[in-house]
Amino acid sequence: MSKPVITLTTDFGQADAYVGTMKGVILGICTGAALVDISHEIRPQALRQAAYLLSTAVTYFPAGTVHLVVVDPGVGSERQPIAVQTARACYVAPDNGLLDLALAQDPARKAVRIRVAGSHFVRPEISATFHGRDIFAPVAAHLACGATLDQIGDDIPTAGLVSLPHLRPQAGTGGDWLGEVLHVDRFGNLITNIQYPASKNPAPNPDLSLHVGQIRVTGLSRTFADVEPGGLLAYVGSSGYLEIAEREGHAAARLAVGVGDPVRVGGLP
Repeated sequence: MSKPVITLTTDFGQADAYVGTMKGVILGICTGAALVDISHEIRPQALRQAAYLLSTAVTYFPAGTVHLVVVDPGVGSERQPIAVQTARACYVAPDNGLLDLALAQDPARKAVRIRVAGSHFVRPEISATFHGRDIFAPVAAHLACGATLDQIGDDIPTAGLVSLPHLRPQAGTGGDWLGEVLHVDRFGNLITNIQYPASKNPAPNPDLSLHVGQIRVTGLSRTFADVEPGGLLAYVGSSGYLEIAEREGHAAARLAVGVGDPVRVGGLP
């Protein structure tokens, strides 16, 4: 029998003991679980960045995986802790829009509000500031080891789950699309929230124009080698989103652009 798989995505970083503590809680409940880190380097409270990174990874995990996601600027408030079942996976997270893009790919079939008071599926003492340890980690562990959503929570409408406003690009004037930078990877590449409609390996498109910061990049490149070292290029990344890079450089630093900055694209097919 294969091990249950639990992924972890947080903005906790690796300098503190938060991630390790959550893993300890999980393994104390579901001893044989395989724990996989998607990322812990999300910018603090960056919900859009977390939603993007999660969505790029979850489709590659086996059916039945439990995805534990904790980027939680509303911890301790009235925001709800939830668990969501889809055709392929289960998600445990705060209801703050983190799951927006992942559920667009694999829609929710059932959602519950996690019961906290009197529940043996959470830790007996709940910190007001560390629900990752006291609520989300134990619930994810119990679900991975056989608990059902009905046991750990009360049904809520899937249509009522919180979404992130303007996470997806908006139609502009003259056929342009207005979006933003969702993520800057470790190479300095700027990943936008605008998906290219053709494919991950589209044909050349000389009509494409991409405005970010004070720079306009024209044409669609296929690989970094399409431009000279130091050249800027727009291309479709491995997850199907338009990206901007500087060959052998750091586009984010060169353009002084970061997560949340606006992007305008014209010439999409």
